[in-house]
Amino acid sequence: MSQLPETPPAVGPLLTLLQLERRARDAQSVESLGFVMANETLGLVGYRQAAVWLESGLGYVSTVSGLPQVDPNAPYLHWLTQLCRKLAHAHSGITAVTAATAPAGSGADWADWLPAHALWLPLKDRSGHLEGALLLAREQPFDEHELAVLTELTHAYGHALAAFHPAQPLADRAKALLRPGRNRRRVLLALLACCLIPMRLTVLAPAEVSPLDPFLVRAPLDGVIDKIYIRPNQPVAVSTPLFSLDTAALQTRRAVAQRAYDTAQEEYRQSAQAAVTDDESRLKMAQSRGELEQKALELDYTSGQLERVQVKAERAGVAVFGDVNDWQGKAVTIGEKVLLLADPGKVELTAQMPVAEQISLKPGDTLSFYPDASPTQSFDAKIISISYAAAETDGGVLAYRIRASFVDKSLPRLGLRGTARLTAGWVPFFYYALRRPLTVTRQWLGI
Repeated sequence: MSQLPETPPAVGPLLTLLQLERRARDAQSVESLGFVMANETLGLVGYRQAAVWLESGLGYVSTVSGLPQVDPNAPYLHWLTQLCRKLAHAHSGITAVTAATAPAGSGADWADWLPAHALWLPLKDRSGHLEGALLLAREQPFDEHELAVLTELTHAYGHALAAFHPAQPLADRAKALLRPGRNRRRVLLALLACCLIPMRLTVLAPAEVSPLDPFLVRAPLDGVIDKIYIRPNQPVAVSTPLFSLDTAALQTRRAVAQRAYDTAQEEYRQSAQAAVTDDESRLKMAQSRGELEQKALELDYTSGQLERVQVKAERAGVAVFGDVNDWQGKAVTIGEKVLLLADPGKVELTAQMPVAEQISLKPGDTLSFYPDASPTQSFDAKIISISYAAAETDGGVLAYRIRASFVDKSLPRLGLRGTARLTAGWVPFFYYALRRPLTVTRQWLGI
């Protein structure tokens, strides 16, 4: 039976190197790759302790040889983390480290945590960016043969570690493009061309479909609203009852006025009878007649108020107001607005342009309205007027009120809310992008 030839002694380390490289490429995660680097590298080079350092954020030790899991609060890990941070900052290549050559503040405690000799092996990607490092430590220094083998191995480790990260950070790619040369000139010319691209200056503002020339229904007198007969957005005809006021106080006042009128009428009757035979009673009759006329006027006024407690529609339209419960039982004063009667076929758009987003607009400019209830539908409108001064909206934002009439024959529903896109003139792209930052900077600097 034939036997396989024995492997020459010089080929053994090479096979181990190839196996480690394959193990690194087959690693499914950073943790499994760290285990290979910290523990299985022992098959190629002898050492007593090993640690894997990852350059992420401030940097941290992810794996230590012989431990299934590291405790970042352990004193050993704390000291080792500080050492690796200093080594990563001080050395960019493979470096032999001892207590004498350790970074400042690390040599004093070296003997408590590590053997006499250590080897710092940076792990880099293709562009030379530091991804991490492997720290090996033992009692004897590392010879030239071991350094050569570890140099080749760390190259494979660095390539495998970089595979778990983006190919190149965006900042590094930007720096590469901006290095002196032809690429930088091309990039700068492209940026200049982009900055000069003309764009329409636009602003988005909240908007609402409001009635055009509505009829205002006011409270006819002071009182409390007793009942609302209609609902919001309900079509009403002429003489339809809208709401009524509480009549309890008016009924009492009318009863008092009626009693006073009856008393004055009786006094006048008695004075008139006495005036037939007595001259003095004639003077008293004239006074009683004046009081009777005054009480009659008070009675007529109170009766007229009772007739006005029920408010009816003076013209047809759609009732525009809030919730019925907001008004029922509410005290109102004479002339206070209660609701509107609007024609659904006569609507306009009211937009609120915030002061911070103010652009140059004038009557006749066109804007687009996008209802919230129908995102795929839009309406064009022409600006009728722009308020001279900004006023505070219901949301507490200072804004200019813009009124616009719809251009299309198909009109949106009354009360519909959405967003209006206000469009001004053409401006370069750099002005469009930096308009707000420039405004804030100017206000902050006071220039």
